[in-house]
Amino acid sequence: MAELSSPPTDQLAAVTLDDVPKAEFSDRVPIRSIISRSDGGSGLAGRKARIGGWVKTGRKADKDAFAFLELNDGSCAGNLQVIVEASLANLGELVPTGTSVVVDGHLKLPPSGTRQKVELRADKVLHVGPVDPAKYPLPKTRLTLEFLRDIVHFRSRTNTISAVARIRNALAYATHTFFYKHGFLYVHTPIVTTSDCEGAGEMFQVTTLLSEAEKLEKELLQNPPPTEADVEAARVLVQEKGEIVSQLKSAKASKQEISASVDELKKAKENLSKLEERSKLKPGLPQKDGKVDYTRDFFARQAFLTVSGQLQVESYACALSSVYTFGPTFRAENSHTSRHLAEFWMVEPEIAFAELKDDMNCAEAYVKFMCEWLLENCLEDMEFMADKFDKGCIDRLKMVASTPFIRVSYTEAVEILEEAVKNGKKFENEVKWGIDLASEHERYFQICFFKFLFLLTYLTEVKFQKPVIVYNYPKEIKAFYMRLNDDLKTVAAMDVLVPKVGELIGGSQREERYDVIQERIKEMGLPLEPYEWYLDLRRYGTVKHAGFGLGFERMILFATGLENIRDVIPFPRYPGRADL
Repeated sequence: MAELSSPPTDQLAAVTLDDVPKAEFSDRVPIRSIISRSDGGSGLAGRKARIGGWVKTGRKADKDAFAFLELNDGSCAGNLQVIVEASLANLGELVPTGTSVVVDGHLKLPPSGTRQKVELRADKVLHVGPVDPAKYPLPKTRLTLEFLRDIVHFRSRTNTISAVARIRNALAYATHTFFYKHGFLYVHTPIVTTSDCEGAGEMFQVTTLLSEAEKLEKELLQNPPPTEADVEAARVLVQEKGEIVSQLKSAKASKQEISASVDELKKAKENLSKLEERSKLKPGLPQKDGKVDYTRDFFARQAFLTVSGQLQVESYACALSSVYTFGPTFRAENSHTSRHLAEFWMVEPEIAFAELKDDMNCAEAYVKFMCEWLLENCLEDMEFMADKFDKGCIDRLKMVASTPFIRVSYTEAVEILEEAVKNGKKFENEVKWGIDLASEHERYFQICFFKFLFLLTYLTEVKFQKPVIVYNYPKEIKAFYMRLNDDLKTVAAMDVLVPKVGELIGGSQREERYDVIQERIKEMGLPLEPYEWYLDLRRYGTVKHAGFGLGFERMILFATGLENIRDVIPFPRYPGRADL
């Protein structure tokens, strides 16, 4: 890294009167505050600014008399053109892509007919973070998103991933804004849990037993446990020491002699105890009754990374009424599809004194709010995504933001599919009521886990061509905590389906009746003991409540039009990959 001297303090003070205001916590002007103005920055011409960023493209001109640098600092999608004369710095060090540069300069209007509205002519180069072009992993050539997954620590410097990062940030801010405006409290639910919300069993286990077993194995190799002969010798010594104490007491020896002998006996007993304990040590995991003894684990029981914060946040809904959690969740599913991650983020609101219709209303309002937020606050990045990846993404946001969602029951959805079959539509699987309609459909994404895939595509993209909420599913294909309807065949569950990604939200009215939910847990083949605390919410002050979960990365896929979920999370984790 080449550091160039900064101007004297008094010199800086002399130029700040007509400077462009700097970032509050940084000694430079964000590029966004210049070029994202309604006039493109032209109204700032003549003013001074300190700019810092990374070179997107650079070239020397006029026989190497000066260089043009396209500088980006991540604050927006656009670049600021900076002109640096050869007298100010080594231009060959400035122009390589990826070089970081900090300059003081004057904003000037460019020649007429040029693309940019304003440019910066450098007066002083304050800092250069050089790059070796032959080794820099992000050349100026077009790079595939697949390639960028192999260099996750650099991919945020690309136009696409930086745009996704700003869109993700906007959606997160919109999420907190929406729920704050509607009186919800943000609750941090645990990442480590002993409850399996979905009952699927595809959870990452949290344990220290393996590392402890490795330590023990290594220690036993270096310091082998005592043999049975060693332990027996120690027992004999204890017996001998005990007999000596008895003899001294019988002979009415002095207190000093007896005390000394007793001390030796204690030491012998302590040594025997240590030898006996150590002789029991065996390499491998601790066992009890032929099974792993989790009472020896860190939490004294089996623990896992959570697949959902729903169950825990329900406990706060049953005290604070309207709450939500927004955090990472984990699923140990060995899937390599474009819609699966091992670590992903979920937004999970929970509303007390609410039924299924309230849940659907909240979900619809939330999705619309996020779409409106992106259109109003992140349009430049959305225009980039429309230009590079999905020409319809902005129109899709507008449509969802302004269109009432269609609501159909599961039964009605099946009837629609059956009618489509009668009219000549062919599906790979038979369509009938009571089955998981999508578990084997592989159109688009080759996914088995995300259920009702065909419903997600056909209802939203063919039949209605707008968002759809499907509700009242057969109880056999939904979780134990969903409220059993009066027909005893369906539960008060709902899914919000949108074009492009299909299922965006899954939710339900929760089962608040103690006897019913207890029976549902048994029906699902789940043990009652881990859910006793959850049942307590029904034993004491039970209340109708409802909630849903939105897969945050799926919302970003919907907004951007990108195809692979690994490209919309900063550091993707999937089978075989957990970089950084």
